[in-house]
Amino acid sequence: MDFRDTPEDAEYRRKARAFLEQHAGLEPPDSGRGYRDGNDDPKALERARAWQRIKADAGYAGITWPKEYGGQGGTALQQIIYEQEESQFDIPRGNFFYIGLGWAMPTLFQWSTKDEILKHASKVLCGDEVWCQLFSEPAGGSDLAALRTKAERDGDDWVINGQKIWTSGGQYSDFGILVARNDTSQVKHKGLTCFILDMKSPGVEVRPIKQMSGDSHFNEVFFDNVRVPDSRRLGEVGEGWKVAMTTLMNERYNLVELVPPDFEQIFHLVQNTDLDSGPAIEDTVIRAKLADLYCRAQGMKYTNFRTMSALSQGKTPGPEVSIGKLVNSGRLQEAADLGSDLHAQSSLLMDENAPMKALFQRAYLYSPGWRLGGGTDEILRNTIAERVLGLPPDIRADKGIPFKDIPTGGRG
Repeated sequence: MDFRDTPEDAEYRRKARAFLEQHAGLEPPDSGRGYRDGNDDPKALERARAWQRIKADAGYAGITWPKEYGGQGGTALQQIIYEQEESQFDIPRGNFFYIGLGWAMPTLFQWSTKDEILKHASKVLCGDEVWCQLFSEPAGGSDLAALRTKAERDGDDWVINGQKIWTSGGQYSDFGILVARNDTSQVKHKGLTCFILDMKSPGVEVRPIKQMSGDSHFNEVFFDNVRVPDSRRLGEVGEGWKVAMTTLMNERYNLVELVPPDFEQIFHLVQNTDLDSGPAIEDTVIRAKLADLYCRAQGMKYTNFRTMSALSQGKTPGPEVSIGKLVNSGRLQEAADLGSDLHAQSSLLMDENAPMKALFQRAYLYSPGWRLGGGTDEILRNTIAERVLGLPPDIRADKGIPFKDIPTGGRG
C-alpha cells in the first residue's frame, strides 16, 4: 500500500492547509481540546456558525456534496484530507453540524425530493440549520428495529406519537430524521417509515439529560400527536429500515475518527508530570501503557489509511469500519483513565482552572457513552463476526414474527 498522496491529493492538501493557516492558528498539545468541547457554552453555537460560514464560503463545508446542492462534488478522500488538516488547528468546536452535514443531508440526497433538499441544503452548509437523529428508544436498547414510536396516516399528514432517547443535540436542533413504525402486522424490520421532522412542530417536547460530567449532550424527545406532512417522508412507506441504514452507515464511518484525548495529548501530559518516584516518563508501568496506546493509535491510523485507499479506488467502506469504532472506544477510555490518574488530586477539578481545561476528567466521564453511541461494543462485535469474519449469525427468536406478536417481557 502506498501511503503517499497522489499529486492531485497533495495539491488539495496544500490548498486546505493554506486556507486553515490563513483563518486559524495551530493547536498546542496542551489545549484541552476534547469531544464536543463547548456545546453547553451559550455562545458556542454562535462561534461555530461563524467558522462554518467561513468554511462554506471557501468550499470546505460540503466537499462531497453534489454541486447542484452547493457542494464541491469532491471525493470522500478529499473530505478526509481536509479533516486531517483541520484537526491540527485551533478552531471553534462543538460538533453542532456534523449530523446535518455528514449523516442527514447524504440521506436526503438518496431518499428525498429535489425540492425538499433545496429547502435545506444552503442552510445546512453555512450552519443556519442544525439537525439531529431520532432513532434510539428507551425500550429498544441496541435493537433499533424494536422501536415503538407510531406513525399513523391521516390524509396528507402522518401523526406521530411516542418517545426517543439519547438524541444528540436535540435541544438546539431545527430538524431531525425520524424513524417510526407505521405497521405492526409486519416483521420488525418492516413496517417502518422515515420522515424529516421539524423540531419546532407542536407536540414535540425536548428534555435535556444531565450527564455525570455536568453537560447535557443528549436528550429525551417526546411526540404527542405531532403532524408531519407526507411530503417530508423519506423513501417509500414501510421501507424505513433501508433509509435508516443509509444514515447509520454514514454515522459509523464518521465515528471512526480518533476522538481526543489523542496520543500526542497523553504523551505531552506524561512528559510534563512528576511522580513521587520521579518523572512519569521514566515509570515502567506508565511507559508500558503509553506503548499500548501508541500501538492502538497507529493501528487506527493505518486502518483509516486502508479506508482511504479503498475510497481512492472508488470503493465504498463496508462493515470493517466497525473495527475502528470498536478499538477507538476502548482506547479513549484507557487514555482518559491514565490522564486522570496522572492529574492525581487535580483530577477532581472540572473547570477552567483544571490542568488542560479538564480534558482527561471530562473524557473519563463521557468515554463510557462513546461505547454506546453509533452501535454498542456488542453490536459491533456481532457485525464484525458475521459480516467480516463470516461466522454464523446469532439465533433470533423473533425472526418471521409480526411485530405485534413479539413478547414484550411484561410480567405474567
